Amino acid sequence: MLTSVFITLRWGNVKVYGGQPSTLFAFSAILFTSGLDVGLIMFPLTEFPLYEADASLSFTNPLAIEFGLWGFLVWGFYFLTTFYFAAVEPKLKLFEIPAIRVVNNFVIIATCAFTGFLFLSYLPSYVEGIGNIAKYALVAGVVLCAVLSSSDIKYVKILSIASTWLFFALIVGMWWVSDMGFAGIADSADLIGGYFKNIDHFVLPINDGHEFYLFWWFAWSIMIGQFVSRFLGGLKIWQLLFALLILPSIPIAAWFSVLYYYHSTAIELSAAIKFAMIAVGVVFVINSLDSLIRLYTTNLRVTADQLGKGTYIICNWLAMMGLILLYQFTPFKMEWVGLIVIGIYVCVYYLIFRRKELLYTTA
Repeated sequence: MLTSVFITLRWGNVKVYGGQPSTLFAFSAILFTSGLDVGLIMFPLTEFPLYEADASLSFTNPLAIEFGLWGFLVWGFYFLTTFYFAAVEPKLKLFEIPAIRVVNNFVIIATCAFTGFLFLSYLPSYVEGIGNIAKYALVAGVVLCAVLSSSDIKYVKILSIASTWLFFALIVGMWWVSDMGFAGIADSADLIGGYFKNIDHFVLPINDGHEFYLFWWFAWSIMIGQFVSRFLGGLKIWQLLFALLILPSIPIAAWFSVLYYYHSTAIELSAAIKFAMIAVGVVFVINSLDSLIRLYTTNLRVTADQLGKGTYIICNWLAMMGLILLYQFTPFKMEWVGLIVIGIYVCVYYLIFRRKELLYTTA
């Protein structure tokens, strides 16, 4: 957080560009859909009751807690890494150091698989009576679609924009059928103010659940910065900071406000709504996976062009499914991946200070 403040004050008016500049909307869509996964769709309704019963979270309401785990301040992780890979890494090339390069790509692959594991874990909550064979078959199909999409960057862009519009449609649809009206969503959204009044609580871990989320955001931060930085189209640094803090938080706030209304008024989810949530969740999983697969295959120089499309699809599908099962059947935890990323941060900070003359001439 201190580094982000320093960057904004030092280079706030400098414009940053990626290798594939995009419009602000396209950049926001890629950021939003690549930086979030199925947990955004499936977690809140199961977590609101837990937050109500947790004494450590009694300082504010459950909606504010959920927003604090997904919105606003945590997107500062992505600002820091997006700036780094757009402006600093091209000169320092720290992620080309073999040790950092290997560990970084291990993190990307492990986090990519965790997205698939979350989808596998939460399917029974939304598809009642789904059998193990159907569950694993659906996950295998989703992973296959993600690998296919990752084989060409144009598919990644198209899917990102399409899934953003699908998410907006889901919000509007669930708002409409609930009869909550504008007053209902406004009353629900007003509760999010509890987050901003207590934002200091979210800087350090509140409890084990919040600690898990922070590790999760650390794990995602470096690879999302690597990926989305290539789509920057000339934003100034201060504009990038505000874009990352505010733009993703608006649809997140709207979505959580609608879900909290369903929770607080005990509206039962119809089969159609559950199907819509699963459908959007599937698209989010594909979108997250294809971005990360595209990233690590490019980093490791094992793209579809280099391996051939058939080999590329088979190898990546087997790797992803194998790691998803590793999460399912072993004690392997996402927190361990987040801890490794913190170690990468420490190494990068150390190496930057050793080459500080480049740091001050980066921009």
